[in-house]
Parts: sequence; structure tokens; C-alpha cells
Amino acid sequence: MTENQGAAHERWVFAYGSLMWNPGFAFAERCEARLIGAHRSLCVYSFHHRGTPEAPGLVLGLELGGSCRGIAYRIEPELWSQTHAYLTEREQISGVYRECVRRVQLVDGSRRAAPAVAYLVNRGHAQYAGALTREEQLALVRRSHGKSGPNADYVCATVSALGELGLADVDLAWIAHQLRHEPAHAVRPLRPHSDPGE
Repeated sequence: MTENQGAAHERWVFAYGSLMWNPGFAFAERCEARLIGAHRSLCVYSFHHRGTPEAPGLVLGLELGGSCRGIAYRIEPELWSQTHAYLTEREQISGVYRECVRRVQLVDGSRRAAPAVAYLVNRGHAQYAGALTREEQLALVRRSHGKSGPNADYVCATVSALGELGLADVDLAWIAHQLRHEPAHAVRPLRPHSDPGE
């Protein structure tokens, strides 16, 4: 098998949110990576992992346009089936994410590119949050708690993971700062939320 043939059979996963700091699967290689054509956005109502249908949280999705720096994980071929099953259970609870394969550039000096599974947000889904203000995002994140824990922990852990890579997301960093330093009573009330649950 040639080097190019081997690369064609490699399995990678692109992480831009909680998968960066809590992948939950075994991997053969972990590398900083850049995806062109989509950007990280706090744009998905969470009714399961970080909220409930009655009190939705907010989690990240990939929206089309721009670029995104994150982590790419290489999965051994013999582990791909179980890894993909795990990711499907974790990411495809309600269909708000569309699984696709996108080419990512590995930021390790090798100039390698790899096809990686990534999860883009379905903007037509009921859980798509659209254009919320930072204040509205903050209020949702601060109050919400789901199966995987407080929404605030999710945002702060993601900001920390980005910081370890020398990266910053201005809006996420602002929300994390407010969560750590602003009293809860200072948050403005939320607008009524009427999206259906999962």
C-alpha cells in the first residue's frame, strides 16, 4: 500500500466544541486542525446534554462560511465502527447536526490534509437558535443544566481548550468571563421560548 492509498483510508474526526476536551473515544493521533468553509457558533438549543425542553441550553454548531480551528483525531481503522456508533449516539440525538466529511488542514507543520467527519448545524431544525444576542446567549447558558452537566461548564471548558491552543473566540470568551464574574441577578430576563422539545 502506498502512502497516498493509506491516507485515503484514514479516518479522522474534527472537533470544535466538547469533543476537543472530552472526546470519549480512543484515537491514534490528535492534531490541531483548520476547517475552511464553516465557523464555530453557539447556535444550537440543547434539550438533552446541556438543557431540557423546558429550559434549553446552548451548544456549538458549525455554520457555513468562514473557517474554524479545532482538533482532528485520527482513528485506527479497526476502531472506526465503534467510534462512529458512539459519535452517532452522542451527536445525532435529534437530527440538529448533519454529519458530513470535510477536508481539514492539519496544523502540525506537515502540510497534511485529511478528510474528517464533522457535524454541521441544520439551520432548518427546530433546535437551531439563529441570531441571539450575546446577552441572550449568556442568560440561556447561565440557567441551563442537562444530562451532561451545567451549560456554563460546557462553555468555560471550550474556552479553556481553545486557550490551550493559543486561540480565542471573542464571543465565547465574553460569555465565559461573565459567567465567572457577573452576579446571576445582573442577567436580563429571557424572551419567551416556544421551540418544541426533542
